[in-house]
Amino acid sequence: MKINLLETHDRLLEFNRQADYISKGCQNCIENRPPEFGFHPFYIWAHKRVKELDERIADYNKDIQRSIVDISYMRKYSKLEDVPTARLIWVPRLTKPKAEENSMLFKAYPPGDNIRVIWMIPDRALWGQYDKGDVIENQTVYDSIRDFLTNKEKLEIKEDDDLSDHIVDSIYKEIANNKKYRGNFKLKPWEDSLSFLKE
Repeated sequence: MKINLLETHDRLLEFNRQADYISKGCQNCIENRPPEFGFHPFYIWAHKRVKELDERIADYNKDIQRSIVDISYMRKYSKLEDVPTARLIWVPRLTKPKAEENSMLFKAYPPGDNIRVIWMIPDRALWGQYDKGDVIENQTVYDSIRDFLTNKEKLEIKEDDDLSDHIVDSIYKEIANNKKYRGNFKLKPWEDSLSFLKE
């Protein structure tokens, strides 16, 4: 079997870049979690969502505008087709979501920045890349895929240190109430992800 070393090297570099991005995403969720979470352990859920055409056009236009206003800015996109068609959304949450493709779940343990990986399930088309013996073989991803296919309940089961439903409800109500009193101040990115809360 012939191996294309350049392609293999590129895949490995991309995998390493993704690891850095994941680390930064988790750290951002820890630093910007709702203050109402206190020092309770919480989940960090990252899931991929498609960017609609209007969002991609807006990103492209912002890139052009920024290059006009700031001469030191290097444009990211030379044409609309260069704008990514999907984005990764990072959400701090007190309860475990359902396991799904194109998602990752971590658990953070404040006040430190300890993080435990619960699952990393890539897009189904990429599953073969994480098999044993492949360049970017990853035991965590491999196990997550296997559990997703054969034992999804194991991934979704409530953990011993999870808060009771009563406490979770009271914290989310407190977040919703406090959000009302923030007025017209600019909201932090994680607050946009909490729009599912009932006010």
